Amino acid sequence: MHDTPVLIVGGSLVGLSAALFLAWRGVPVTLVDKHTGSSPHPRAMGFTERTLEYFRAVGIDGQIPQWDPKAKLRRARFDSLSGEPLSEAPWTPGKAPEEKAHLSPVTGAAIPQDKLEPILREAARERGADLRLGVEMLSFHQDAGGITAEVRERTTGRTAMIRADYMIAADGADSPIREQLGIPRHGVGHLRTLRSVLFRCPGADEALRHGIQQFEIEQPGFKAFVTTYGDGRWVLMFDDDQVRSSEELRAAVLRALGRHLPFEIITTGRWEMAGRIAERYQDGRVFLVGDAAHQLPPTRGGFGANTGIDDAYNLAWKLQRVLNGRSDPILLDSYTPERQPVGWLRHQQTFARPDFTHWVGDILKDEHLYGDAAMELGQLIRSTVIVGAGSELPPAVHPDVWKGQPGSRAPHIWVELAGRQVSTIDLFTHGFVLLSADPRWCAAAEHLVDVRAYRVGRDVVFPEAEPFTGRFGVSPKGATLVRPDGVVCWRAQEMAADPTAVLTAAMHEVAAVPA
Repeated sequence: MHDTPVLIVGGSLVGLSAALFLAWRGVPVTLVDKHTGSSPHPRAMGFTERTLEYFRAVGIDGQIPQWDPKAKLRRARFDSLSGEPLSEAPWTPGKAPEEKAHLSPVTGAAIPQDKLEPILREAARERGADLRLGVEMLSFHQDAGGITAEVRERTTGRTAMIRADYMIAADGADSPIREQLGIPRHGVGHLRTLRSVLFRCPGADEALRHGIQQFEIEQPGFKAFVTTYGDGRWVLMFDDDQVRSSEELRAAVLRALGRHLPFEIITTGRWEMAGRIAERYQDGRVFLVGDAAHQLPPTRGGFGANTGIDDAYNLAWKLQRVLNGRSDPILLDSYTPERQPVGWLRHQQTFARPDFTHWVGDILKDEHLYGDAAMELGQLIRSTVIVGAGSELPPAVHPDVWKGQPGSRAPHIWVELAGRQVSTIDLFTHGFVLLSADPRWCAAAEHLVDVRAYRVGRDVVFPEAEPFTGRFGVSPKGATLVRPDGVVCWRAQEMAADPTAVLTAAMHEVAAVPA
């Protein structure tokens, strides 16, 4: 019997991110995955600013090439990669491009999944995570005290038992764990199954001279979608589930290339276009993350992978606090209320946009379309551990609009801290943080072991053009409280008669601190 506080089942992007986030927070974690490495056919490619902020927090953002903030994401229609653009389509159908460089200390990134996963594995191991690759889970049982799982090494057949306080299911869209728990899913469901071919053709990179990243190929009797992984590898996606011979695959690649270039077929893929959201993301001590919780097709917003990584970051700090005894386990009950609406909104946004409406008809024709900035950095989180995120507020807006609204991501501002310039985002990673220009709030925070206070104007200095009061929406005598995941969870507009009592009560509410 092997004991671990947290068992993660599934070692792809989201499972590895969960292991990294937990290990970085000092939580011993064991991950099992039946595969020994990454899939030869990369899936996810685009990662948002929010995801890169998480990777910045754990110290690996420097290993991930980020977008040039001046670069524009573009897609266009071609007759082949050798031709000229015939027409250009918006990157996010239905919405105009937005300027986002001022919203985050990082930009998004375009890195193939099979190149990001090794970075995550190494970082997780360096921070203490126990990664057991080539090990599959055979069964599990949940009781009041934890999870007992039977696992097997696939090469030797040797079995073992693992006992965990909590289990994270990162085992994909078909999640056996979710199915055993009997958690239903809802959404548009299965739409169709598509096939793709991954090939290596460095000569095709000449097509990138147009500044286009995604190519819709249209010829008489032939349609395909083509994009690059930026390393000489390209993927051609068919719009059907037809089985093709090697000769047919090569002929299709040549048609897409538009001229004879040397290329090598690496592998083929098959994937389901579907939209399904789990009815709940938690069952006792088991939590669903990633595709196990929300199955979404590839989009320009990268909703699938990025939403899953967001799940993992949300869950990691809560597990840390519960396991070290600083929060009551009731804190974990906020996971579904906070994350499932995010999955639903992204489901609705995906299938309401023009490039998917021809698959689902007009069932979402009345859905309001949000811009990229609102969806990536401006979604509102609601739960019983966030004070002031009422149902009257919209589910998302441009982040500049929120101005420190509880439930929103704390705004990014470059501030001065101990003589150096840092982003406010960098302040909100390890624990709860109080910001106030009034020394009485900061003095009150000193009585709480769980809160670190920064006095605005002394400890952190905001630029004149972006004052604390304006960006966080409080008066000079007010205060704001930010969670370890960078979400504003409480704020006071004015000074309280007894700030220590008020702040203590707030921590009981937002962190489930035991009485």
